[in-house]
Amino acid sequence: MLVASGIAPPEAGGPATWLQDVLPALQAQGWELEVISFGDASPDGPSWPLKRIPRSIPPLRLARYAGAAWSRMRGADLVLHTTPGLPLPPGGPPRVYRIVGDQAWERSIRRGWIPPDEDIERFQLQRYGRLVELQKTLRSRELQRARRVIVPGEWLRRLVTGWGVMPTQIQVIPNALPPLAATPAQDQVVARQQLGLDDQPLLLTAARLNPWKGIDQLLSALAQVPQFRLIVAGDGPQRPALERQVEQLKLEPRVRFMGQITRPQLALYMQAADWFVLYSGYEGLSHSLLESLQVGTPVIASDRCGNPEVVTQDQNGLLVPWPDGDALVEALQRALQPGLRERLAGNAADGLERFSFERMVSQTDALLRICRD
Repeated sequence: MLVASGIAPPEAGGPATWLQDVLPALQAQGWELEVISFGDASPDGPSWPLKRIPRSIPPLRLARYAGAAWSRMRGADLVLHTTPGLPLPPGGPPRVYRIVGDQAWERSIRRGWIPPDEDIERFQLQRYGRLVELQKTLRSRELQRARRVIVPGEWLRRLVTGWGVMPTQIQVIPNALPPLAATPAQDQVVARQQLGLDDQPLLLTAARLNPWKGIDQLLSALAQVPQFRLIVAGDGPQRPALERQVEQLKLEPRVRFMGQITRPQLALYMQAADWFVLYSGYEGLSHSLLESLQVGTPVIASDRCGNPEVVTQDQNGLLVPWPDGDALVEALQRALQPGLRERLAGNAADGLERFSFERMVSQTDALLRICRD
């Protein structure tokens, strides 16, 4: 199987996390894999065969990716896409797509064709300029030709159906984490001791710092709830603007930008935090929410997209209307109520059996074998 991706470990992002976790499990099921991705060589790369196409030469990288894909497609039984819109040659073996978002929407934001705060659901219905509509058309046509489309949740299934993909082509296989990734090393007190943190109320958010992650709104709310400190894990194009916002709001003593950190480090910070916050305008089905709940830390999340498929209000977390700054302030204030954190942390594992790693691998393996044959 040839796996075509836009990113690969150790880069951050849902597709890279999925590859890191699932491909070794598929190898154990007998799959021979070759992976192509954009990115630079890394000493911390994965164990499976990976061809990285450098991003540093934009005019050439697409042609290099297509050439590398063509030479590998000739010997493949199946192509698995984790990113649509990649420069793969037409034809060849059957293709399966794993969709975790709307590439047309993300690309249109990155290139400045639509506002950075454009709502993803509005994007599906609104008409835009020629370049944006072309992206929508290309995305839809590409997926309509797929043998099958894997999505991690019901919200994404509805989204992809709206692109003209037949319901019989789509299979929901929820995200999940390997068991070892979900095993707490210690309790909250010990985690804070290891990280040199005191016992003041602590929020953690982790994301690629893009506009739709809502971290700017979280900072604005934090300015009105002085009891909390915030740790921001991750990097991305919005980081300079967020750091300026911290200065303008005079939040420097209470906000710490960590940059990109490893998964074991992130797990330790999740154990140390009182709450994990993901106030984003778009999520397919967040690995970060699963990671936080699996180490026993309740979450505060926007009530958007795939988040309600993971978070149950007042059971394992708090769901907050989006975008609603006043509602976010109210949720942060409520999170300080005595006993609430402990009660929801006690329920953190409830319902997580829906996100079984063994089941995810088994369902993925079975689907890929059907499409190969």
